[in-house]
Amino acid sequence: MSLFATLSRSIALTMMLVITSPTVIALEPTDEQRQAAIEIADSLRYGHYANVDFDAAWSENAFNRYLDLLDGQRAYLLQRDIEPYRHLENGFADALFDGELADVFALHEKAEARRKARLEWLLARFDEGLDLNFSGNERLEVERDDAPWAQSESELDALWEKRLKNAALTLALSDQDNEQIKTNLRQRYEGQLSRIEQTEPEDVFGLVMAAVTGTIDPHTSYLSPRQGESFDIQMSLSLEGIGAMLQADGEYVKVASLVPGGPADRADVLEPADRIIGVGQEDKDEMVNVIGMRLDNVVDLIRGPKGSVVRLEVIPAQAVDMTRSHTVKITRDTVNLEDQAAQSEIIDVERDGKPRQIGVVTVPTFYVDFDAWQEGEEDYRSTTRDVAREVEKLKSSGVEGIILDLRNNGGGALQEANSLLGLFIDRGPTVQVRDAEGRIQLYGDSKAGTLYDGPLTVLVNRLSASASEIFAGAIQDYGRGLVVGSPTFGKGTVQTLNDLSHGEIKLTRAKFYRISGDSTQNRGVVPDIHFPSLIDPERIGESSLDNALAWDTVQNVQYRRYGEPETHLDTLAERHQVRADNNPNFRFLAQQSTLARQLREQHVSVSLNREQREREMQAQEAEQLALENQRRLALGREALEEWSDAREEGEQGEDDDEIMTAERAHVLEAAEILLDYAQLKNSQRLVKR
Repeated sequence: MSLFATLSRSIALTMMLVITSPTVIALEPTDEQRQAAIEIADSLRYGHYANVDFDAAWSENAFNRYLDLLDGQRAYLLQRDIEPYRHLENGFADALFDGELADVFALHEKAEARRKARLEWLLARFDEGLDLNFSGNERLEVERDDAPWAQSESELDALWEKRLKNAALTLALSDQDNEQIKTNLRQRYEGQLSRIEQTEPEDVFGLVMAAVTGTIDPHTSYLSPRQGESFDIQMSLSLEGIGAMLQADGEYVKVASLVPGGPADRADVLEPADRIIGVGQEDKDEMVNVIGMRLDNVVDLIRGPKGSVVRLEVIPAQAVDMTRSHTVKITRDTVNLEDQAAQSEIIDVERDGKPRQIGVVTVPTFYVDFDAWQEGEEDYRSTTRDVAREVEKLKSSGVEGIILDLRNNGGGALQEANSLLGLFIDRGPTVQVRDAEGRIQLYGDSKAGTLYDGPLTVLVNRLSASASEIFAGAIQDYGRGLVVGSPTFGKGTVQTLNDLSHGEIKLTRAKFYRISGDSTQNRGVVPDIHFPSLIDPERIGESSLDNALAWDTVQNVQYRRYGEPETHLDTLAERHQVRADNNPNFRFLAQQSTLARQLREQHVSVSLNREQREREMQAQEAEQLALENQRRLALGREALEEWSDAREEGEQGEDDDEIMTAERAHVLEAAEILLDYAQLKNSQRLVKR
């Protein structure tokens, strides 16, 4: 299997579909699962890139991670429930290597029994008459992942009294009446109870293996036989969806990234870190609450026939209160190669009273039409070929420099990163790949000549990953141009899929290294000039994932430097800062990013008093609205009355003026920097003469 195919297959596994049977099955490990556990243990010990030491510390880590997966908010299990299984703190590794899974299955059964009993307790509260009086001075702790385990059921009863009141208050603040609140909450808890009763042994085994593999790195995982079959069907039938990569985030499902050119990307109604709390179909009024639902089941609800509409209830990434949700509509579709094709434009930069032209080539992904390529077709589509076509157009227009916009580009075909670099350098290495045995293989461009040797800038952000990071890092190492934007994602690892006697394992087998010897792992590519961003690196990116492999280095390789951009960086940074300080969009991005972080840090608990909760929400939104209106007034636009209007305006397409789009400011400023760079280089050449 090619590296591209392996990576593509690995990425798609994030949104695998598992269909559970309604039949109640005894939750005991099967012989096949015991054997698979032994094979997974051997794969991790002998095949993983990292040198995994299955000692007592590892066992303790795996045991605690398993508890987090079972009850991350410390809301169901009691301290005494866990004590009979404390031997796993030292013996998890032995249980794994021996295939002795009875105890880990029993602990899961205890957690499920507690969860089922709690849901029945909640439903009984409705029968008794739910108290919807939101007065008093109580507050609910939002995050309890570090809370101690409860000592008694009465302690958890008190916690759930608050959680139930908060759930009801959240709905009340979204203008639902008492009957709607009771109906929606009852449906939520009945749905969760129904899902517990449908649990199969494979679900338990998958959770155990998630705890095992998650202790080593976030991209190594077990894939059940059913998941593998589902993936193969999806690949052959091109199952339609919305083109969003989702991941679990506690009780919520979070948008990890959007597929370039996909339905969600085109609709412009979702953003990374948005949380999806409800899913509805166009022909049904009912919105299914998905809080607490498994990721694969949420994905199943979102997928559907091409042309149909799915409704999503979403809590925006920038929201600091769960009550501020809104509903968006997305028409399901497939993602075509044409939708992901590179495109170009020319933008004018005013200098000395005259317009100067800079070309921008947007590269959504690193793609190649593998079928056409393998069949020997001469005109097959690829990123390199499409970018070359756009560069030729820009050259013929006489642009003074070119920006390659790799923002939100999650990678793709490694061979395209190599060949794309070849358009801008005269052959040379692109990336080093180090495998688990320490062997290093060098990849690069072998074609002589360049298509474009003029001033170049690469624009990146936190969602630029994998092949994008390799390309941007190479441009930086070669001194071929500038890299501007925000630090990239930091995924510098390679996964392969290996068959097991029962299922498959996706295993991290190698790491990417730049030709300078630096890894792209965890740290990503650090831009020469930083731009503010609303994407929170603590919530999105490799460094935000548990047990991400560390950044490190290998020996650099021999390569030719094409320039010395670093000699101009101080001047470029000073000029950029002057413009940024006077640019309403840049000020807004920086201030909004700081404010959002501060609000999240302050938001450790929520009031269960309706009036107090509303005051806190209004104060938070007033700060956000003040920043937005500062930006709008500085740009000569009317102020908004409500903070929510800003998002609604963008969704309705009323904010398309390029000076009004904060993210568009990045492209315009990148053009300013590139023109500065081109002029400084010309001045330097004149001095040398």
